[in-house]
Formats: sequence, C-alpha cells, structure tokens
Amino acid sequence: MTLLGVVLLLVLAVQRGWLGPLPRVLVGAVFGAALVGAGAWLHRKPAARTGAFALAATGIATLYLDAIAATSLYEFLPILAGLAVGLVTAVGGLLLAVMWNSPLLASSVVVACGVCAPVITQGFTPELMTFLLIIQIATVPVQLRRSWWSLSLTSAIPPLTASLIGTVLHTQSTAVAIVTGAVSVALSLIMLHRKENEPTLLAVLAVAPLPVLAAAVVLPKTQAALLAGAVAVVLVATWPFVRGQAGTVAGVAGLVAALQATVTEFDGGAVLLGEAVALAFAARYTKNRFALGGSLAFAVIGGLVAIVVDVTPALLVVPRLHLTADLRAALAAAALMLGAAIALTWAAVRLEVLKPSKLLPWLPGGLAALYGAAGLVLCAALLAVPGRSGFLLGHALITVSWTVAALIMLLRGIAVVALRVVGLVLVAAAVAKLVLFDLAALDGLARVGAFLGAGLVLLLAGSRYARMVASR
Repeated sequence: MTLLGVVLLLVLAVQRGWLGPLPRVLVGAVFGAALVGAGAWLHRKPAARTGAFALAATGIATLYLDAIAATSLYEFLPILAGLAVGLVTAVGGLLLAVMWNSPLLASSVVVACGVCAPVITQGFTPELMTFLLIIQIATVPVQLRRSWWSLSLTSAIPPLTASLIGTVLHTQSTAVAIVTGAVSVALSLIMLHRKENEPTLLAVLAVAPLPVLAAAVVLPKTQAALLAGAVAVVLVATWPFVRGQAGTVAGVAGLVAALQATVTEFDGGAVLLGEAVALAFAARYTKNRFALGGSLAFAVIGGLVAIVVDVTPALLVVPRLHLTADLRAALAAAALMLGAAIALTWAAVRLEVLKPSKLLPWLPGGLAALYGAAGLVLCAALLAVPGRSGFLLGHALITVSWTVAALIMLLRGIAVVALRVVGLVLVAAAVAKLVLFDLAALDGLARVGAFLGAGLVLLLAGSRYARMVASR
C-alpha cells in the first residue's frame, strides 16, 4: 500500500507539474532511505520488529524502483551506474538481513534485485548476467555464515533464468551461458561440502547445467555435441569424488548431457546402446543403482531409435535388397541391442534389483534380446549371402538359434524358475515362428533346414530336460 501510495503521489506530481524528473528521482531516493532508516530505528525494540521488517523491505523496494527510474526512464545514470546502485542496495539489504538474522529479508532483497535488474539493462544482456552473477557470489559469505540454504536457491534462479531467456532470444553468447552454469555448479558443490544433502542446494546443482545445454541446442551440430559432451564429462567425473547425494545429482545431470550429445551427433541408436552397455558394467562394479537407471534409460531410448532407424521390422520380414552400409549399421545396432539386454539384466540381478523369482520384469529384456539376436543373425546372413538367398538362410538360422537358446535356458533353469520360464517361452516362440512365418515365407532347403534343425534341437532339449527333471 505504501509503495502504491508513493507511485500515485509521483503520478499526481507529474500531472500537476510539481516536480521535474530530477527532483522525482531524488525524492524517491530520500524516501527509500528514510523507510530503511525508520525500520532500523524500530528494530531496536522487540515488540516493533514486525513493522521494522516491513518498513525496511518497502524502503529497499523503493530504492530499486528509484534506480530503474534514474536509469531506464530518465537516463540520468548509465546502465553500469544503475547496476552499481542496485548492487549497493542489494549488499546493504543483505547486511541488514544478517544483522537482523532474517533469511526471508535476504531472499526478498535478492529476488527483488533480480526482477529489477533486467529493467535497468533494458534486456537480457551480458551486463545483466555479470551483475546477477556478482549478486549470486556476494550471497555466498552470508550462506556460509548463517546457513541460509534457501538463499542459494533465490540467488541462483535469476542468473539461470536470465541466461536461458537470453539464449532463446539470442542476446548473449555461449560463453556467458557456460560461465553462468559453471558458477552455479561450483557454488552449489562448495556449499554442499559444508551441508550435505541439503534439498535446495541439490536443486540448484540439478538445474545449473541447463543454460549450457540450452546454448548447445542453438549451435551447429558438431559444436553442440562437443559442448554437451564436455558438460557430461565434467559432471560424471565429479560423481565418485563428491560425498552424499550431490555426486548422484551431478552424475545424473551428466548422463542427461551425454544423452543430448549422443542424440545430437549420431542418427541411429547404436551409440546409445553402447553407452547403455558401458553404464551397466559401471553400475555393476561400482554398485551404483543410479548408474543402472541411466543404463536402462539409454537402452530404452537407443532401442526405440534402433527399431525405427536401424533394425526395422521391415528389415526382418521383407526379402529385399539392402545396401551393405545399411546392413553393417543394422548389424552393429542389433548386436548392441542384444548386448544391452544381457548386460542390463545381468547387472540388475547382481545388484539385487531384479529377482530371479520375479517373472514379469524379465519380459522386456527377453523381448529386446530376442529382437536383437534375430537382427544380428539376419544381417550377418545378408552380408555373407546377399539377396533372397541370404534372407532365407538368415531366417532358418534364426529359428535354429532360438531353439538352441531355449535348450540352454532349459538346462540352466532346473534350479532357476525365471530361466526355465524364459526357455519355455522361447520354445513357444520358435514353434510359432516355424508355423506362422517360416512355413509361408521360406522355401526349398531353407524351409527344410529350419524345420529339421529346430525339430532335432527340440527333441534333444525335450529328452535331456526330462532326464534332468527325473534325476532331480
């Protein structure tokens, strides 16, 4: 209400010609300082401290608005001078908040400064980013002294938001976004070393890379991939060396950056699947379930991309000529899909995330492995024997390989329920493929070979399995 009254008074003074531009600015500065002084005077008495906070906050807001008027409205001060006035006001407000032990006042001062600064600079310029970063750094001693961790959030939001908007509007360079993200990451890690697992600091660490990743989106392809990849390397490298949940947050943010870099640079899903395999091994030997989750995310996205781009369903069912380069890419993607399914399942079992007695979670991994194995065999056959002959040979080998895999699963599944069920399902899949696909699509020796090979393996599997069950 007081601020609104000041604005109405100034409007009335302008309309009636009582005050010129310079007197208005001077009156605003005097009035803001007077309000802050009155708040300091009232704060001496405990009963009047609520009013003291209100007066001080109103006075600081008045000084911010007065700096805007002197800079943007009347141009009495250059932009840098206006920012200097805002900085002095912010530092004074922070000192007052420390003296009064008021985290709310400190946060309010920083937020108000962040809101007013873009008006002073008349846009999201490099000068604005420099000013906001100075304010963010200036709050560090206060946070370390008073442990006002909420202040880290309110001081980080303005520069990060301004950097994102500046990137979208193309009003700042990539270097500004990199500096903004680096400062936020560094400050949050420093303070997390002092206070582990603080939610506000973890939130700042999680969103700090966003300006850099957003800047990478507007760059050319190779530069964008290199920038996102550099962010991924830095954040993942800090994972083992940072205590508590901060390392996990940094590592997950690094995985997101790695995903962006991979999708930007590579068109197919092979590289994503390769990264999924590497993450699965890393999760197994570091016993890190978050790395396992990253492996799952990379495997799912890479597998979907591979099915759409590399190892398409049409490749598996339509006998047509294929380019050698396409087949090699499909072969690599299929092999990595099979490897990712096996590595991810193995790591999940070793980390006790996936129980052998739980059947349903095994289904997605089994289907992915089945699809990858089919693509691997067919692509290898087409590369060895191009044309329809290679297609027929490949499907005959797929059917036989499924039955062989079923035999192995059944033999290993005497004591493990999940393997036994997977083996029986694989037997059913092989029989269904024989009847529904091979009988119609294959001809000649390919059809004979598929049926004879699968039949003999199934006979062997049945007799051997019956003997082992009886002996148990």
